[in-house]
Amino acid sequence: MSKILVIDHEKCTGCRLCELVCSVKHERVSNPYRARIKIVKWEMAGKIIPVVCQQCEDAPCMGVCPVNALSRNAETGAVEIDYDVCIGCRMCMNACPFGAMGYDWVNSHVIKCDLCGGDPQCARFCETGAIQYVEKATLGALKQRKGAAALAEVMTKVSTAYSEAG
Repeated sequence: MSKILVIDHEKCTGCRLCELVCSVKHERVSNPYRARIKIVKWEMAGKIIPVVCQQCEDAPCMGVCPVNALSRNAETGAVEIDYDVCIGCRMCMNACPFGAMGYDWVNSHVIKCDLCGGDPQCARFCETGAIQYVEKATLGALKQRKGAAALAEVMTKVSTAYSEAG
């Protein structure tokens, strides 16, 4: 399976339901601080962005782990943590270019998205569709459609402005 979580931050309302279902799924508590996905808000700019592991092809977190506690799940493609091996040094957190790894202070270990074993609850429960679990092969087409829609909107505005001026 080669699927990935795709985030459309423009659709995100900041409801934090994804954080809640993630923490319930993994920790059996409704606590966003223990979720593997984080909602980052820039209140003054009006930006809300869900941050989640990108399951990098050449994952920096895997490369820096001194005990090889991180490995890729062959079935889901997710980079997963073996807690029996992890020593809690948090080097993987520092290496993540997206800041998508966290630390669970209750259980004293690093946490990251594991795609819920192939059924990511954040995507399943996202009411706005801001989080989607899609085939990697379709990712390019999704981005092309979004780009084409944005270009069409700009061209419509330019055309309207031109016809009003002339």
